[in-house]
Amino acid sequence: MQVLTENFVELIRLASTDLRPDVEKALRAARAREDDGSAAQGALDTILENVALARKNSTPICQDTGTPIFYIYHPTGQSTLPLKKQIHAALATATERAYLRPNAVDSLTGKNSGNNLGQDFPSLHFVEWDQDYLKVDLLLKGGGCENVGAQYKLPNTALKAGRDLDGVRNVVLDAVFQPQGKGCAPGVLGVAIGGDRGSAYIKSKEQLFRPLDDENPVPELAALEAKLVAEANKLDIGPMGFGGKTTVLGVKIGALHRLPASYFVTISYMCWADRRRTMTVRGDKVIYE
Repeated sequence: MQVLTENFVELIRLASTDLRPDVEKALRAARAREDDGSAAQGALDTILENVALARKNSTPICQDTGTPIFYIYHPTGQSTLPLKKQIHAALATATERAYLRPNAVDSLTGKNSGNNLGQDFPSLHFVEWDQDYLKVDLLLKGGGCENVGAQYKLPNTALKAGRDLDGVRNVVLDAVFQPQGKGCAPGVLGVAIGGDRGSAYIKSKEQLFRPLDDENPVPELAALEAKLVAEANKLDIGPMGFGGKTTVLGVKIGALHRLPASYFVTISYMCWADRRRTMTVRGDKVIYE
């Protein structure tokens, strides 16, 4: 089987040190909206300077390089075990080269493995598909933004949220309001409607792989995404909670079937360092996006 260990190292390096163009474009647009000389504009200036330095020096955009979440789309018949081993080796190498901070901590002993490998760490999702090439998506999700994720069970009388899209709107806005900038705003929200408690969190994080400038193929969800961005940005929380016109850069929503007795709305928050990259392998040709 093709050895892709160094290619996986490069995928990790790019995700950690080189912010995607759609995210940087959104940050620059956010800066242009803020008042000159405001704390919000100052925070975004610092963020953009940091983005440029990280790219120039191949150093992490944020010291918390997060949980590596991989989605590996592989052709029918391709063994996944060699891919898993190569990804694990690449993570250890990327950690040695300081593209990643050691982040895998044993929950019982408190000991850090030192190489970003541990029990179910990283998070690997293998998906067999009917294409003849390999595609690997990587998301680095930091702990600060992970701490402000939320899950709501509807109906929620306190928030006047029923089991409908208006109820979804109410709880998503509450999830934005509660952190008051914690989680490193401006952020990106991945939202899942339905599912069970576990599948909903997986679905909500999958939304974070979507480009900021894409459009939801479901018209009702596309309209809700746009509405939530506009309304969240009127909360005056702003970058890092300093106040301002940009609290979120995007909202991405997916839906799952659910049990009749349950109606969950699950929100995964991603900080401004929306670190995601894609690698495709077609024969000997490897492309990074």
